[in-house]
Amino acid sequence: MISAVIPTLDAAARLVPCLSALVPGAVDGVLREVVVADGGSQDASRAIAADMGCRVIEAPRGRARQLAAGIAAARAPWLLLLHGDSVLSPDWVAAARQHVTRHGALAQARPGAMGLRPAGYFRLAFDEATAQARRVAGLANWRAQALGLPYGDQGLLIHRETLAAVGGIAELPLLEDLDLVRRLGRRRLLALDAVSETSAERYRRDGWLARPVRNILIAGAFLAGVPAATLARLYR
Repeated sequence: MISAVIPTLDAAARLVPCLSALVPGAVDGVLREVVVADGGSQDASRAIAADMGCRVIEAPRGRARQLAAGIAAARAPWLLLLHGDSVLSPDWVAAARQHVTRHGALAQARPGAMGLRPAGYFRLAFDEATAQARRVAGLANWRAQALGLPYGDQGLLIHRETLAAVGGIAELPLLEDLDLVRRLGRRRLLALDAVSETSAERYRRDGWLARPVRNILIAGAFLAGVPAATLARLYR
């Protein structure tokens, strides 16, 4: 039913828990395979993925290119796009199965643009139990729910026909996740009743105030029409 597609680049530090969290999906039968699209890792990412039973492919570096390569290699109709530092909560299996079962035949029943199967995303949490981490995650979850703008670290469960209908993964150096959900539109995005816990490393490094402010400014500039290539130089 589902192929998980995970782009990696030196992701070994969090890859084991990320992949381990997917095992119950394989046992349940909802998850057919995990495709890891590696962009040239210098650490043990590829070896870890291979040892844990994933299909590992090499792809040009860049999350958008890696996602596109992984999607092309995947075989299931539903795609779970996931970052290599994100760990899904155990209830993701039931949430994903419910979404796939409920929306599996929607496109045939309701042809046309609004008949496309909706995509699902998870609630965000960080691997840090502090008030500031909860605040940032809460704002991200509000943004996803109110504005229809979940980011890639929340995961995305999407049917490949829906993905193709909205133009696929754009080859951008940055914000390919925001670009995709903007094209999907709020009405084609549903919150799944499970959590994606992601690494707070960048927030600890850059600051729990400075990093979100920079993210908001960059996302706002992108939505206003500033080219992603220009913004990529500011983000790194």
